[in-house]
Amino acid sequence: MAWLTPHPFGVDALLTRTTVLTFAAPAAELQRRLPPCLTLDTLDDTWGFVAVALVQTRALRPRGLPAWLGHDFFLIGYRVFVRYTTPAGKRLRGLYILQSETDKRKMQWLGNLFTSYRYRTIDIRHAAAAGQLTFASQKAGLAVRVEELPHYEPALPAGSPFGSWAQARRFAGPLPFTFSYQAARRQVVIVEGIREAWRPRPVLVHEAQVGFIHQLGLSECRLASAFTMTDIPYRWKKARTEPWLA
Repeated sequence: MAWLTPHPFGVDALLTRTTVLTFAAPAAELQRRLPPCLTLDTLDDTWGFVAVALVQTRALRPRGLPAWLGHDFFLIGYRVFVRYTTPAGKRLRGLYILQSETDKRKMQWLGNLFTSYRYRTIDIRHAAAAGQLTFASQKAGLAVRVEELPHYEPALPAGSPFGSWAQARRFAGPLPFTFSYQAARRQVVIVEGIREAWRPRPVLVHEAQVGFIHQLGLSECRLASAFTMTDIPYRWKKARTEPWLA
């Protein structure tokens, strides 16, 4: 559907539960997986970051429609933290989507019709009980279990390149912009997101098996941080495009 205008309308949704695991990998290896218009957002020019966002989404619909016409689904998004410099020289920080997964075939179809976020349908099981959050998918090779600790912050994951949770929050996402690149048209697609009440809380990770991360074939990939948050109203604006002249 390359002839369609990407992201042709604004979108509203409620993110009822978002859990994000961020993995650090060698910057040079992640840069090779980006289109030419984007540069990696790094830590100390050494580490790049891939965020695995596990999102329970409610009432997603075109902006202006009532919530009861929206779609409820589970989303897993694999996102790289990047930067983009506009033709006017303005530097924007955002995300580049490597792949998206959902538990609803309708969402796969609609997502691939109106975006370039590479949706596929998988089995997803998730539960929240007694402070434990679990996520599993046989098809995606996913097994994640984290624990909320309401009275104190856990230690950062062993081997994390971050020096503090405050530093890690810079790579928790989502960021103001999401970018994609249409090579045939040589244009950059920019979608701006607007969020409310974004307060990521660190969680203790007991298990973090993510098949997609292993499939990237990176020489090194380590868990860097993990956060969760609830009940976030979120809005995506209609996309804008810019020519890529380099």
